[in-house]
Amino acid sequence: MTDSARGVLLRFAPAIYGPNLLFALGEGAVVPLIPVIATKLGADLSLSAFIATALVVGQLCGNLPAGWFVARLGERKTMVLAAVVALVGAAGIGLAPNLGVLAASVFVIGLAAAAFGLARHAFMVVHVPLAFRARALALLGGTFRFGMFAGPMCAALLLTLTGATESAAWFFVACLVGCAALAGLGPDPELEMQRQESRGPADAVTATGPIVGPSGVLATMWRHRGVLARMGVSASALSAVRQSRQVVLPLWGVSLGLDPEAIALVIGVTGAIDFALFYASGQVMDRFGRLMAVLPSMLIMGLGFLLLALSHDLPGAGVWYAAMAVLTGVGNGLSTGILMTLGADLSPRGDPAPFLGSWRLIGDAGGAAAPLLFSALAGVATIGIATAAVGVISLAGACGFARWIPRYITAKR
Repeated sequence: MTDSARGVLLRFAPAIYGPNLLFALGEGAVVPLIPVIATKLGADLSLSAFIATALVVGQLCGNLPAGWFVARLGERKTMVLAAVVALVGAAGIGLAPNLGVLAASVFVIGLAAAAFGLARHAFMVVHVPLAFRARALALLGGTFRFGMFAGPMCAALLLTLTGATESAAWFFVACLVGCAALAGLGPDPELEMQRQESRGPADAVTATGPIVGPSGVLATMWRHRGVLARMGVSASALSAVRQSRQVVLPLWGVSLGLDPEAIALVIGVTGAIDFALFYASGQVMDRFGRLMAVLPSMLIMGLGFLLLALSHDLPGAGVWYAAMAVLTGVGNGLSTGILMTLGADLSPRGDPAPFLGSWRLIGDAGGAAAPLLFSALAGVATIGIATAAVGVISLAGACGFARWIPRYITAKR
C-alpha cells in the first residue's frame, strides 16, 4: 500500500502540488507591493503597514471556517472555492479606488489562503503514509517557500516592463485562474488514492476514507484542548520566530547603517539557503523522527538571534549580521514542513480538518503577535533586547517540543 500511495503521489504531483505553487507564486508577487499600493492611495507608512497586516488577520480568521468547509465540501471543492474568493481579492487590489477597498481585498486573500492551505494539508493527512509523510509535507512547504522567493522576482520584472504596481495583482489573478483550473478540472488524486486504498487492507499508518466527519470545529478544539494547549504553544513559538526573522533582519541592517542593497543581498542569500534546505527537513523527520528536525532548527535560530543581539557594537558588526542571518536561515530551512507534519501526526485520522484548522490558528496567532511584540520591545527598550527576546522564545519553544513530542508523537508512531 505504501508503494502504491507513493506511485499515486508521483503520478499526480502536478495536480497535488501545482495549485499550491501557483497560489504561492501569485501571493508572493503581490504581498511586497501592498504597502506601495497603499502609499499611492494616500496612506502614510504606519497605515500602509497596518493594511499589509490584514493578510495575516485574514488567515487567522479563516483557519477555523476553513476546517469546517474542508470537512463538509472536501478538499478539492474547497480549493476551487478559495481560488475564486482569492481572485476577487486580487482583482480588488488591482482596481482599489481607496484604502478601504484595498484593506478589505487583502483581508479576503488572507481568508482564502487559510482555506487553500488547509485543504491540501488535510488531503496529505488522510492519504499519505506515515513512512514518507514528512517528505511529502516538506515538499508542500517548499512550494510555498519557492513562491514567496520567486514571486517578488516576477513582480520586479512586471514593474520593469509595465511600470504599474497593480500589474502584480493581475499576475496573481492569472495564477489563481490556473489554480482553479488545475484543482477543479485536472485529475483528482483523492479519488485515485481511495481506489488504491480499497484494493487491499489499509496501511497501518494510512488513514482511509473521505475528508469528512461529524465533529464541529469548536467541539474538536475542546476535545483536543490538552494537546493543543501543550504542543500548540511550542508551535506558536516556532511561528513567532519565523515571522520575527522577516522584521528583525531588515531592521538590524538599518540600525547598522548598511545601504539597502547590502541588506537586500543578505536577506536574499538567507532566503535561498532557506529554500534549498526544505527537502532535507523532510528526510530528517522521516528517518530520525520529528524531534530531530525541529529541535536543532529552534536551537540554531535561538542561538543566532542571541548572538546577533550581542554583536551590534562589536568590530565587524556587518560581518556578524551576515553570518547570523545565514545561521537563522539554515535553522528556518531545517524546519520546513514541521508544523504541517506535527499537525498531521496529531490529528484524528477520520476527521482531520477541524483539528487542523485549530492547529493552524494557534500557530498563525504566534506568527501574527511576534512582530508586534518585537516592535513594542524595540520601542520601550532597544533593538538588541527585542532581538534577544526572539532568541529566548526560540529556546523556550525548543524546550516545549523536547518535552511534548515524545509524549504525543512517538507514542503514535
